[in-house]
Amino acid sequence: MPFGENIRKLREEKGMSQAELADKVGVTQSMIARYETYVKVPNIQTSVELAKVLGTTCEKLVE
Repeated sequence: MPFGENIRKLREEKGMSQAELADKVGVTQSMIARYETYVKVPNIQTSVELAKVLGTTCEKLVE
C-alpha cells in the first residue's frame, strides 16, 4: 500500500480528521492532504512525527 494511502487509512482508523492530525504533527491540514494524495512527501522529521502520532513506524508507513 502506498505511503499516502497508509497515512489516510491509519488516520481514519484513529478517527482523526486531517486537521487534527496536522495539529498533532505540526503541519497544516493542506499539507496532510498533499501527503495523502501523493503531491508531497514529508521530510524525515515529519515522517517520524506522523508515525508516532499514528502509532506505527516510518517503515510501516512506506510498506
